[in-house]
Amino acid sequence: MSGQLRPGDHVYLIAICGVGMASLAGLLQSQGYRVSGSDQNSYPPMSTYLGRLGIEVLAGYSVKHLVRRPDLVVIGNAVSRNNPEVQSVLDLGIPYLSFPQALGRFLIGSKRSIVVVGTHGKTTTTALLAWVLAKVGWDPSFFVGGIPLNFDTGFRYGEGGWVVLEGDEYDSAFFDKGPKFLHYRPEKVILTSVEFDHADIYRDLEHLKAAFRSLVELIPSSGSLLVCNEYAAALEVAEPARCPVTFYGEGARRDWEASNVCVREGRSLFEPRYKGISEGTVEIPLMGRHNVNNAMAVYAMARELGIDRAALRGALASFSGVKRRQEVKGEVNGITVIDDFAHHPTAVKETVEAVRAAYPGRRLWAVFEPRSNTSRRRIFQREFPPALATADRVVVAGVYQPEKIPEDERLSPPAIVEEINRLHGDHQAVFIEMASEIPGYVADQVRSGDIILVMSNGGFDGVQEKIIKALEQKTA
Repeated sequence: MSGQLRPGDHVYLIAICGVGMASLAGLLQSQGYRVSGSDQNSYPPMSTYLGRLGIEVLAGYSVKHLVRRPDLVVIGNAVSRNNPEVQSVLDLGIPYLSFPQALGRFLIGSKRSIVVVGTHGKTTTTALLAWVLAKVGWDPSFFVGGIPLNFDTGFRYGEGGWVVLEGDEYDSAFFDKGPKFLHYRPEKVILTSVEFDHADIYRDLEHLKAAFRSLVELIPSSGSLLVCNEYAAALEVAEPARCPVTFYGEGARRDWEASNVCVREGRSLFEPRYKGISEGTVEIPLMGRHNVNNAMAVYAMARELGIDRAALRGALASFSGVKRRQEVKGEVNGITVIDDFAHHPTAVKETVEAVRAAYPGRRLWAVFEPRSNTSRRRIFQREFPPALATADRVVVAGVYQPEKIPEDERLSPPAIVEEINRLHGDHQAVFIEMASEIPGYVADQVRSGDIILVMSNGGFDGVQEKIIKALEQKTA
């Protein structure tokens, strides 16, 4: 776009309630712009976040919303060329950007960027790295696809020279079908994992790997790439790198590894080892081996940046987590309700195992909604049953907006439940199509001491809060 914006100018965001778009709205407001936007779907935590900031959110999409002609429009990837507001922007000649283009302009600028990418773990890893740099006094900028509890916001514009970004492999906008992370000018990259996902964007795993390779090719020779060695596809993606490559994890090619891992009262302890030499014990307030890997990546990157071990250990220990990542929503009569964003079968399995390890001896419920564009399809029909079956009780909801997925491509939740029960006995798993009916069922079946783990990458009709309310009413 041409021309320069000035504080007080109006920026309008189409599809403002997405996690990234809502944080971008907050960033723009903090820089002095007048911000508003529109969305078809508005649910917590982003709806409450925008409300707290006083940012106006218009319901639905209408040409009337652009009567007050904005100075700039940011178009989210949730809308298509046929969206009435998009058409109006084009017809009126209003300057526009995609979400990642806006981040490049308003956040990255001339700063040096560390981009965290991968199928799993990038939100927690980005938030943890941003917190470490802030805690040791580097005053970084950051942008993360969630709300880190240490900051209570998904963005920050700092005075330091580094910016930490969560790099999404999803496409940028209807006018830019490349992945968002290609806009972030990476100097350093953390690659946490590569598995097939985003079936609405990528044909297969090879197509997805090509996107990650494009990012690797952007890293300058003076930069660096840190790769989890536990994913064969990630190792393949790293091969063409022209910069130094460092590996972490339990795979064969390793520089950094976490040893002597144990869990105490919901906190994980481990020893970071570089080429076999221990750097002492590190403690993180996170559960699960996958989060140990996330912390190991942050530790390795921080050491590469020259951060002192003692300061690094203190920063890691004081991390508070991210909303909707193993977030305890409440406890009623000894029953704990936990909310998590997991939607890929690998993430579901790792989350269930992590929660079970953190709460030994307690009966574990897994309440799952197939909501993402991949989980709604039958691509992982065989993978979901064993991922969910490690819980003691399973509730699977109906596919979100099933009419948008052809029937012959659609996931079958009843078949998932049938397979779990075939393997593990009757009554372990149930299919409840309507989310509104889940809280009552759970409240009737739970007993004191149970853990209820709710997993969805969307609003899930507020099931988490409704379960808590149903439990409170039951015990009143």
